Amino acid sequence: MRLGGWIVPGIVALALAVPAFAQRKPPYWVSIDVDKAHLRSGPGRNYPASWLYKRRDLPLKVLDIYGEWRKVEDPGGTQGWMLRNFLDERRTAIVVGTVTELRSAPQPDAHINWRVEPGVVGRISKCASNWCRFDVGGRAGYIEQSHIWGVEPGEVVD
Repeated sequence: MRLGGWIVPGIVALALAVPAFAQRKPPYWVSIDVDKAHLRSGPGRNYPASWLYKRRDLPLKVLDIYGEWRKVEDPGGTQGWMLRNFLDERRTAIVVGTVTELRSAPQPDAHINWRVEPGVVGRISKCASNWCRFDVGGRAGYIEQSHIWGVEPGEVVD
């Protein structure tokens, strides 16, 4: 059956392709999925842009939802609205504080694989017992959660 030039099963397939995080209840974590993304003062293109982010994978915390818009907070505490299409559920984090170590195992006395500076963004996985696996372009190790922004204290991430 056709509807305005579209085949109805195609519409159903598009509806099923909506990312799972689109229906999640805040707060939750996302990352920027585009090279340039505007942060706006309100949930619509008619609101002025307050920031232009040029950092793919930067972690953001979703605080509220309004249609296709997400109220987010960045690592510096700035809040505003961003289109859902600019976001991805891929978990990332940013190093905060001072230079810290990526260790070979989630233990404070494990071998140091790498050192990372504040501002370095990496993908996180396997968070448990206040440690996360942190991968920066293939250079990975375990980092204490207290040294990154992008995960709740004590949060478990598979």
